[in-house]
Amino acid sequence: MGVHPGRDGLICSMPKSCRWFEWEVEKSEEVHKLGLKLSGKVLTQLEDVGQQLALVFNKEGSALAAGGQDGNLRVFKWPSMEITLNEAGAHTTLKDLDFSPDGKYLVSLGNSGPARVWGVTSSTVIASLPKENDEVFSSCKFSESSDKNQVLYIAAVTGKGGSIVTWNPATWKRMGSKSVARDTISAFNVSPDGKFLACGTIQGDILILNSTSMRVQTMVRKAHLGFVTALAFSHDSRALASVSLDSSARVTLIEERKKTGSTRSWVGPVDRLDGWMEPVIPSTCLIIYC
Repeated sequence: MGVHPGRDGLICSMPKSCRWFEWEVEKSEEVHKLGLKLSGKVLTQLEDVGQQLALVFNKEGSALAAGGQDGNLRVFKWPSMEITLNEAGAHTTLKDLDFSPDGKYLVSLGNSGPARVWGVTSSTVIASLPKENDEVFSSCKFSESSDKNQVLYIAAVTGKGGSIVTWNPATWKRMGSKSVARDTISAFNVSPDGKFLACGTIQGDILILNSTSMRVQTMVRKAHLGFVTALAFSHDSRALASVSLDSSARVTLIEERKKTGSTRSWVGPVDRLDGWMEPVIPSTCLIIYC
């Protein structure tokens, strides 16, 4: 599933094709409701292409990337759906994608082997990011630091658990790797302000890390009964929502303390997120609408 940054709607992957949905927003003094309706817009270019495991828009919402179970990578201009990249066999199976904040690069992950970085303008591979030892890359996210330098984070599975690998987009050199969890990381995200990394594990734990020190600042053990399937920060980076295979949703509130840099969290099951949305959330997707 990919959510358009302009809040126009979202694209969902079905077994063989993709469908576009539009938001239905109902606001009153007592409640805010957010719903979805199937759009009349037909995405012909994504009809009968098989299951798409990764769908993502760039920051401006002017490009859409789709990665298929068959390993095919497609990039389109949005909303015209003019195709700019159609690479069959980009990976054996394509499982995650992300655009860089400046929209110049697209990183893709398969179920094995190195990650690949594509130039959006040239539509060619400009870098291959190799794994080390027993690493298996599972999720990728670009971010931007306070000094406007970009960074690429890749969550990896190793024999010792979950780790975060950091790459420098200026050189595409590996900057470091940090083991952060004993269990496999099943979900990963980066806060909009770039200060926090969030990891969900197959044991249902949630970890929030300081992106500078790579230290765990908040850990919620057994936040869910099943493994965590998706994580999303609020736009102000003060809340983290998580969903799980057990169909539960929770929110962790993050409060920075200027003197110590620590965080305080509140966690509870979400039946309704007052002021945001009244969600019915599948276990494989998550949206925070602010």
